[in-house]
Amino acid sequence: MSTSDENLYRGDAPATPPPGYGAPTGYGPPAGNAPPPGYAPPPGYGQQPGYGQPGYGPPPGYPPAYGRPTNTMAILSLVLAFVFAPAGLILGIIARKQIRQTGEEGAGLALAGIIIGGVATALFALLIIFWIIAFATLANGSFGP
Repeated sequence: MSTSDENLYRGDAPATPPPGYGAPTGYGPPAGNAPPPGYAPPPGYGQQPGYGQPGYGPPPGYPPAYGRPTNTMAILSLVLAFVFAPAGLILGIIARKQIRQTGEEGAGLALAGIIIGGVATALFALLIIFWIIAFATLANGSFGP
Protein backbone atom coordinates (compact mmCIF):
# COMPACT_ATOMS: atom_id res chain seq x y z
CA MET A 1 0.00 0.00 0.00
CA SER A 2 2.10 2.85 -1.27
CA THR A 3 0.68 6.21 -2.23
CA SER A 4 2.33 9.42 -3.31
CA ASP A 5 1.39 11.19 -0.08
CA GLU A 6 2.31 8.56 2.50
CA ASN A 7 5.25 10.58 3.83
CA LEU A 8 3.20 13.74 4.36
CA TYR A 9 1.75 12.40 7.59
CA ARG A 10 5.20 12.25 9.14
CA GLY A 11 5.78 15.94 8.44
CA ASP A 12 7.94 15.48 5.32
CA ALA A 13 7.46 17.98 2.53
CA PRO A 14 6.47 16.55 -0.86
CA ALA A 15 9.35 16.02 -3.26
CA THR A 16 7.63 18.05 -5.96
CA PRO A 17 4.80 20.55 -5.59
CA PRO A 18 1.39 19.44 -6.82
CA PRO A 19 0.60 20.41 -10.41
CA GLY A 20 -0.58 23.98 -10.82
CA TYR A 21 1.08 25.17 -7.60
CA GLY A 22 4.45 26.74 -8.02
CA ALA A 23 6.44 29.31 -6.11
CA PRO A 24 4.87 32.76 -6.31
CA THR A 25 6.55 34.93 -8.90
CA GLY A 26 7.70 38.50 -8.39
CA TYR A 27 8.72 38.09 -4.79
CA GLY A 28 12.32 37.96 -3.68
CA PRO A 29 13.73 36.84 -0.34
CA PRO A 30 13.09 39.16 2.61
CA ALA A 31 15.76 41.82 3.03
CA GLY A 32 16.05 41.44 6.81
CA ASN A 33 15.21 44.42 8.98
CA ALA A 34 16.10 47.17 6.47
CA PRO A 35 13.42 49.12 4.61
CA PRO A 36 13.11 48.51 0.88
CA PRO A 37 14.88 50.98 -1.42
CA GLY A 38 12.92 54.19 -1.88
CA TYR A 39 10.76 53.61 1.21
CA ALA A 40 9.43 56.77 2.83
CA PRO A 41 7.30 56.61 5.99
CA PRO A 42 3.87 58.25 5.95
CA PRO A 43 4.02 61.95 6.81
CA GLY A 44 3.79 62.75 10.50
CA TYR A 45 4.68 59.29 11.71
CA GLY A 46 8.46 59.14 11.51
CA GLN A 47 10.16 55.87 10.86
CA GLN A 48 8.61 52.60 11.92
CA PRO A 49 10.07 50.66 14.88
CA GLY A 50 13.07 48.57 13.93
CA TYR A 51 14.29 51.03 11.28
CA GLY A 52 16.53 53.15 13.46
CA GLN A 53 14.07 55.18 15.55
CA PRO A 54 11.82 54.09 18.41
CA GLY A 55 8.08 53.93 17.80
CA TYR A 56 5.46 56.16 19.34
CA GLY A 57 3.62 55.36 22.55
CA PRO A 58 -0.15 55.16 22.94
CA PRO A 59 -2.18 58.22 21.95
CA PRO A 60 -2.82 60.76 24.73
CA GLY A 61 -5.86 60.14 26.87
CA TYR A 62 -5.59 56.34 26.85
CA PRO A 63 -4.73 54.46 30.04
CA PRO A 64 -1.46 52.53 30.15
CA ALA A 65 -1.54 48.96 28.87
CA TYR A 66 -0.76 47.52 32.29
CA GLY A 67 -2.64 47.61 35.58
CA ARG A 68 -1.63 47.95 39.17
CA PRO A 69 -0.46 44.74 40.85
CA THR A 70 -2.77 42.86 43.20
CA ASN A 71 -1.71 42.68 46.83
CA THR A 72 -0.50 39.16 47.59
CA MET A 73 -1.77 39.24 51.17
CA ALA A 74 -5.27 40.05 49.90
CA ILE A 75 -5.26 36.90 47.78
CA LEU A 76 -3.90 34.85 50.68
CA SER A 77 -6.52 36.26 53.05
CA LEU A 78 -9.35 35.05 50.83
CA VAL A 79 -7.78 31.61 50.37
CA LEU A 80 -6.99 31.16 54.06
CA ALA A 81 -10.47 32.34 55.06
CA PHE A 82 -11.72 29.01 53.70
CA VAL A 83 -8.81 26.92 55.01
CA PHE A 84 -8.01 28.49 58.41
CA ALA A 85 -10.47 31.31 59.11
CA PRO A 86 -8.59 33.25 61.83
CA ALA A 87 -5.51 33.54 59.60
CA GLY A 88 -7.69 34.79 56.73
CA LEU A 89 -9.23 37.39 59.03
CA ILE A 90 -5.86 38.66 60.23
CA LEU A 91 -4.27 38.69 56.76
CA GLY A 92 -7.28 40.55 55.38
CA ILE A 93 -6.90 43.32 57.96
CA ILE A 94 -3.17 43.62 57.25
CA ALA A 95 -3.77 43.60 53.48
CA ARG A 96 -6.35 46.42 53.70
CA LYS A 97 -3.84 48.54 55.61
CA GLN A 98 -1.12 47.84 53.01
CA ILE A 99 -3.49 48.59 50.11
CA ARG A 100 -4.35 51.99 51.59
CA GLN A 101 -0.63 52.83 51.77
CA THR A 102 0.55 51.43 48.42
CA GLY A 103 -2.53 51.88 46.19
CA GLU A 104 -2.42 48.27 44.95
CA GLU A 105 -5.43 46.33 43.71
CA GLY A 106 -7.14 43.71 45.89
CA ALA A 107 -9.19 45.72 48.37
CA GLY A 108 -12.27 43.63 47.53
CA LEU A 109 -10.37 40.37 47.98
CA ALA A 110 -9.10 41.52 51.38
CA LEU A 111 -12.60 42.61 52.41
CA ALA A 112 -14.02 39.24 51.36
CA GLY A 113 -11.27 37.52 53.37
CA ILE A 114 -12.16 39.64 56.41
CA ILE A 115 -15.90 38.93 56.12
CA ILE A 116 -15.62 35.20 55.45
CA GLY A 117 -12.84 34.73 58.00
CA GLY A 118 -14.75 36.72 60.63
CA VAL A 119 -18.02 34.86 60.11
CA ALA A 120 -16.33 31.46 60.12
CA THR A 121 -14.28 32.33 63.23
CA ALA A 122 -17.41 33.56 65.04
CA LEU A 123 -19.35 30.41 64.14
CA PHE A 124 -16.46 28.23 65.32
CA ALA A 125 -16.23 30.19 68.60
CA LEU A 126 -20.00 29.80 69.15
CA LEU A 127 -19.70 26.06 68.48
CA ILE A 128 -16.94 25.75 71.09
CA ILE A 129 -18.98 27.73 73.64
CA PHE A 130 -22.01 25.53 72.94
CA TRP A 131 -19.97 22.35 73.50
CA ILE A 132 -18.50 23.71 76.75
CA ILE A 133 -21.98 24.54 78.06
CA ALA A 134 -23.31 21.14 76.94
CA PHE A 135 -20.49 19.22 78.65
CA ALA A 136 -20.80 21.30 81.82
CA THR A 137 -24.52 20.65 81.92
CA LEU A 138 -24.04 16.91 81.46
CA ALA A 139 -21.25 16.76 84.03
CA ASN A 140 -23.38 18.41 86.73
CA GLY A 141 -26.20 15.98 86.16
CA SER A 142 -28.74 18.76 85.87
CA PHE A 143 -29.87 17.47 82.51
CA GLY A 144 -32.55 14.87 82.94
CA PRO A 145 -34.91 13.53 85.66
